[in-house]
Amino acid sequence: MTSRAFRGTAFAALVFLLVQLGALALVPSFEASGYQQFENPQNPTNSLIYVVLILVMTALMLAAFRYDFDWVVRAFVVFTSGLLAWYVLGVFLPDIAAIPLSALIAVALWVYPEWYVIDAAGVVMGAGAAGLFGISFGVLPAILLLAVLAVYDAISVYGTEHMLDLAEGVMDLRVPVVLVIPLTLGFSILPDEDAEEESDAGDDDAEGSSDGSVSEEAAVEGEGPDVADRDAFFIGLGDAVMPTVLVASAAHFSPAAPIDLGVDLAVNLPALAAMVGTFLGLFVLLRMVFAGRAHAGLPLLNGGAIGGYLAGSVAAGVPILTALGL
Repeated sequence: MTSRAFRGTAFAALVFLLVQLGALALVPSFEASGYQQFENPQNPTNSLIYVVLILVMTALMLAAFRYDFDWVVRAFVVFTSGLLAWYVLGVFLPDIAAIPLSALIAVALWVYPEWYVIDAAGVVMGAGAAGLFGISFGVLPAILLLAVLAVYDAISVYGTEHMLDLAEGVMDLRVPVVLVIPLTLGFSILPDEDAEEESDAGDDDAEGSSDGSVSEEAAVEGEGPDVADRDAFFIGLGDAVMPTVLVASAAHFSPAAPIDLGVDLAVNLPALAAMVGTFLGLFVLLRMVFAGRAHAGLPLLNGGAIGGYLAGSVAAGVPILTALGL
């Protein structure tokens, strides 16, 4: 593994870990605050409702990109970032502090969307979303959700390829729908002003430098050159959130005994094993990505989380049918 590939893998793993630990830390507080989204979290049809919402949102975003309404998508995502940040920060802080800080996150995304601003907001959004859905989906609905979305992701990347179009459009917006994994120390996702001026002057041969340009590929959901020629790669925020939904659901709904780690986290063996499975899927995914091919993330990530959860449940003495919520 090259040094760039190692740094990228380590940074991506860190971002995933922060999302998962954040979700586990939020689960008890979200439950106590009454944030559960469904009256009956064990109802499998909850998953179908969410899948339909994803399909509708995907169609609306693709339409917005096609008809040059990109700014609407960007405004919606920035607003949602602030809202989720308020949900997360409001658990730990009074509204007099949580509201201004949440607004600050949204403003920072709008006026200075550098990669570390995007990733920081993405971690907050991802932890908040996974925590919310983790307490709202029982284990069976969560597994169904992950399985359906894994199939959909594979079809949309390898079949219809519309997910690649969506990823390309979203990357240009510089919002935390995608996480940015830099591979060089001087990388910046912000536009190169000098290059823009040359482009405006009609110099079609101008090229961005390695410390200020963004490759035209999305790595996980787009094709690109060998990793040695990349400045960064990109992972959809949903790739971090979806397996974490099962991690949070397992921590909240599994009958397995809780584990005391000495910190305020809702965790048990099935949840920990789902985390391990997610990271195994992530490492396999990134190894394939660094070969320079486009790959759907959720089949490996969700598959790893589900497999890890079931293995952890058996190890914790939970029967398979019980672990599946049947």
